Amino acid sequence: MSALTLPTPPAPARVGPQPRRWTAVEFDTLGTHGFFDGRRAFLLDGVIWEQGPMDPPHADALEVLTEAVRAAFGAGWRFRIQTPLHLDADNNPMPDLAVVPGRPGFHNAHPTTAALVVEVSDSTLQIDLTEKAERYATAGIADYWVVDLNGPLLHVLRDPAPLPAGLGATAYRTHLTLGPADTVTPLAAPAAVVRVADLLP
Repeated sequence: MSALTLPTPPAPARVGPQPRRWTAVEFDTLGTHGFFDGRRAFLLDGVIWEQGPMDPPHADALEVLTEAVRAAFGAGWRFRIQTPLHLDADNNPMPDLAVVPGRPGFHNAHPTTAALVVEVSDSTLQIDLTEKAERYATAGIADYWVVDLNGPLLHVLRDPAPLPAGLGATAYRTHLTLGPADTVTPLAAPAAVVRVADLLP
């Protein structure tokens, strides 16, 4: 009886360096251990992005708009400032402001959605209106605002819907551009009228 000869398996293909992708939980763990102290980091599609230091106009705008939005919504809401929002396993965009139903207190998990998300943009307008907008739309965030400090303008994005089949993306169908003389009403606070000027520093 002759010995069985097995074919030689092909050599494994060489794989070059690959980018390290992070999950939202891993990203939070890095933050808990102080990895992002003094930085402004966020996670999109498993990639950690880092912004420069927050300048005074950005900080002032965040303070001003938070007060205006808090007055519009009233009680029964949480106003989370630059804290985690786990849209899915690979996205934690750390929005400037997320309005979440419920009362402040101790919770066992980070929110996964919000009634309103607001980003303040000085040097990040393009990513706020493209990459971040797509992630928020995909997560079903119905009301997304971008305060453009250089405008000064308020971008209001609404009506998230899937793009035509095959594109595999979701986008906002409505994009309003409002100036300081205009007003806006949050979808989740239909009785409120907010002056755009009150959202700008």
